[in-house]
Amino acid sequence: MKTIREAASERILIAAHRGTAGGNIPCNTMKAYEIALRAHADIVEIDVARAADGSLFVFHPGMEFPHLRSEKRIADMTAAEVEALCFVNQDGVPTADRIAKLDDILEMLKGRAYVNIDKFWTAMPEITAAVRRHGMEKEVIIKTSADPKWFNMVEEIAPDLPYMPIVRHTDTVCPELLKRNISLLGAEVLFTEDTEPVASPEYLDWMHKNDLLVWVNPIVYNHKDIIAGCRTDDEAMAGDPDKAWGWLADRGFDIIQTDWALQAHLYYKEKGRR
Repeated sequence: MKTIREAASERILIAAHRGTAGGNIPCNTMKAYEIALRAHADIVEIDVARAADGSLFVFHPGMEFPHLRSEKRIADMTAAEVEALCFVNQDGVPTADRIAKLDDILEMLKGRAYVNIDKFWTAMPEITAAVRRHGMEKEVIIKTSADPKWFNMVEEIAPDLPYMPIVRHTDTVCPELLKRNISLLGAEVLFTEDTEPVASPEYLDWMHKNDLLVWVNPIVYNHKDIIAGCRTDDEAMAGDPDKAWGWLADRGFDIIQTDWALQAHLYYKEKGRR
């Protein structure tokens, strides 16, 4: 595979948020990731949860009730308890899909897509070891919040893995991280208004001049807390894609994380960016 930077130099990259889910297929499952690959996603975003006995599973911590109808958190379960659970579909009906182990997902995606490992800080040494077991050091993107304690741990445990801090409104950390023994790939940026510093042409130009990529999230977790200005998936799908996905590409963002990977791919392909 090409490096992530090489791929980003050729086209805007599409990251499938928790895979591509819908209908009876839940997010963060093997089926959702397979669909994301068929939808031409370049990057598959996965969440990692750690069970009480240290086992690593692909699941978004804190989403146990909406996705599993479980009142108990994975962090308080044994591996056997986790493996006995089934996801529910979008109507809350149990499916046949169970929570996959991190090792199984990495092996499934190896050589087929880049993998954004979210919640990396939940078990940094163990996740790093899993990445190394599968020989995926150049295929993953690891992220943490912009907290110095995480920077220190990344530098100590995973200095060779492509890393992005998650920054909001303004980025004060990338200039310093360039000086550290960290494989800085770029930054994931969150902004409420598209006039904020991390969405400015000057910031994107500085990042690109320093060979850094900028990841943006038009996904909508909560309509009261938008993280890509008004340039959302909702606007792209049910409004004007030029004002959402088009604006983000024109501004110079390198990676777009979306819940609509196929539609984003087709849109950017039509615009000559894929």
